[in-house]
Amino acid sequence: MGLFDRIKRRLPIVGGSPPPRKPVPVPQYRPPAREEVEAEPLSPRGNQPVAEYIAELVKGNKVVMFMKGTPDAPACGFSAGSIGILRGYGKPVFTFNVLADGDVREGVKSFSNWPTIPQIFIDGEFVGGADILKQLHESGDLRTMLE
Repeated sequence: MGLFDRIKRRLPIVGGSPPPRKPVPVPQYRPPAREEVEAEPLSPRGNQPVAEYIAELVKGNKVVMFMKGTPDAPACGFSAGSIGILRGYGKPVFTFNVLADGDVREGVKSFSNWPTIPQIFIDGEFVGGADILKQLHESGDLRTMLE
């Protein structure tokens, strides 16, 4: 056995294999036990029928807007423009984010017989979508409707 072979045996970094190591047992992960909790509905509607819920909102509020997103974070340009117009009048506006409940999103289209979102209701009556709201605003008719 030569000098180089003796060095390799003593210094594994020079090319020899490292000394065998004992395997360290790794504890198996177990998630903590969860209590069974009844899931809360994601929509503020809860389990109420869609048409009933929409009718209740429309009759119970002076101005209702079904929109994509929230007033502070609209999810589409039409909703952003519409809420901007309504906020400009300083009147309270009840908004419903249709992205939070797909059933209400489709239900409001049937309720008003109007295919697009946003939808605006004033005094329990369907006014229209973003384009009609903009026309009413520009003509000055929206001001009288909101008073």
